[in-house]
Amino acid sequence: MKQLDIPVVVEGKYDVMRLQREIRGTVFPLDGFRIYKDKEKLALLRRLAKEKGLIILTDSDSAGFQLRNFLRSAIPEGTLYHAYIPDVYGKEKRKPVPGKEGKLGVEGMTSEILIQALQNAGIFVAEGEKEDPITAYDLFSLGLSGVKGADARRKMLLKKLELPERMTTKALLPVLNLLFTRDEFLKKASSFLSKP
Repeated sequence: MKQLDIPVVVEGKYDVMRLQREIRGTVFPLDGFRIYKDKEKLALLRRLAKEKGLIILTDSDSAGFQLRNFLRSAIPEGTLYHAYIPDVYGKEKRKPVPGKEGKLGVEGMTSEILIQALQNAGIFVAEGEKEDPITAYDLFSLGLSGVKGADARRKMLLKKLELPERMTTKALLPVLNLLFTRDEFLKKASSFLSKP
């Protein structure tokens, strides 16, 4: 499995599941055209593009290119990497019929095609794991999950970090690991949480 330290955006949850079989990293679903109205998710993607870069990996059909072009215009600052899959005709196993254009999407691509698409985008894909990540236990030990008052403390921290206030603990962990080292996060969180 390849390690990827730059977040990837894909069209939907099946693309997320497919890509996570190939890479160790953070993958965000756009939930199709819902991204057009999801201001919080778009703000998060803008921030990630600015601070870490963002890989756009959409299907090769017209809807995929529409989403890609939307993100290109909606994220004017930061670094966008464009990973493209080739036109491969067929249907995904879970679908009864092929898509409108008859092309396979990200979820239908082979391992080799997905890794090659990322490498062609100029993404360095390295072996191994990120050292010392922020864990669920870190959030628990800071009182951000699993204890009385955790929701209120987590919402306060999310506001201070300028992250969407409705982020769950599960959604928060990969984002924190993209934005901060473990030491940076623990210092920042401790300082925010110790203030009245």
